[in-house]
Amino acid sequence: MFHFPDPLKLKTKRIVFEHVYAVIHTGSVERLKELSSARREIEETINDGSIFTKVVARERSGGLSSQLEQDIQKLEKYLLLLENLIHPSKNHPWRVQWASNLKIQWTSALTASSLFSCKSQKFFQLNNLFYELTMMRFLYGAMLREQASEVMSKDLVQSVTLFRKAAGVYHSLATKVISDYDRVAPSNRPPEATTNVCSVMSLVCLAEAQAVTIRKAEEKGNTTSLLAKLHYGIVQMLDEAMIILHKANKDRKDISTGFLEFISACKALHELKSYKHFATSLKADSDTQIGTALGVLQHAENSMQKNKMPSKESWRSVLKQELETLSGLIRKYEHENNFVWNKKIPPQHELPSPEGKKIIELIPYQPQRSEQAISLKQT
Repeated sequence: MFHFPDPLKLKTKRIVFEHVYAVIHTGSVERLKELSSARREIEETINDGSIFTKVVARERSGGLSSQLEQDIQKLEKYLLLLENLIHPSKNHPWRVQWASNLKIQWTSALTASSLFSCKSQKFFQLNNLFYELTMMRFLYGAMLREQASEVMSKDLVQSVTLFRKAAGVYHSLATKVISDYDRVAPSNRPPEATTNVCSVMSLVCLAEAQAVTIRKAEEKGNTTSLLAKLHYGIVQMLDEAMIILHKANKDRKDISTGFLEFISACKALHELKSYKHFATSLKADSDTQIGTALGVLQHAENSMQKNKMPSKESWRSVLKQELETLSGLIRKYEHENNFVWNKKIPPQHELPSPEGKKIIELIPYQPQRSEQAISLKQT
């Protein structure tokens, strides 16, 4: 999979909870102040752009960032406190007025407008605490996903776990949180606050976890047949993600082209790898299958050459290298077939396709609440 940290590029505006919510006693006021303070730390982290800058710097240096782990802990603390406010205010008669007075505003990292400078970024305001919960959890998933990329070079097992946790966070948004306000939320909201995009992010994280698992399988020397199935399992996940995204983009027409390109490029990469391993396994089973193996490789090469290459140079370079490896294998098999086997290449409609295998499951996200309740006034 390619690296795509863009979901981290969210920004928000200041919120002060104790200026808005009416509570019964001073203890609840203090908890609201603690909530505002916890949010301010996150605001400062994401609004100055430092988190994304550090990610880019870490990617270039190949090092780890303890700062990201600290930011995750800050966000986990805030989410715990936020759940404490959401629970008593969920059915409160003043919930809409209070949320409106908070002026909850976020930018999007996955719209076409997010490609431009931060100064021109649009802030989306929704008068609902579940919107705040959605965007904060989305950011949390993005941080877990980035941490998974960070630790990959050191600990493959931890990397898989973090990707699975991130998938669970996005799945909880798509299936539970957003549904609580989906019918009353305006259509003009960021993609991050939609079930479609959160479902896609969950699939992406699962695909990334399976890609790391493949690295483990390669280290163990697993068969090319299994590797082909695992790579094609990723292709199937990303196919599903693309179908959902294209539907979302048809409805909204503002999904980032970079996001679409990322998923498309990852799908192409793993499709090439899958067909390469599949053809190798066919020939390994029997040398007389060399004609079929050649047909499979040629089909993969032709399909890839018809597709548009990604605009990002590093992604394009990797795909070209994988394509060259495939072409080299074609030349090798053609030479062997011409001089030894003389097997015919079956027509395309008779060629077998790889079988996909999905072995990764998400880790369900379990929201936590503090034992210290916030008591809101009822009248």
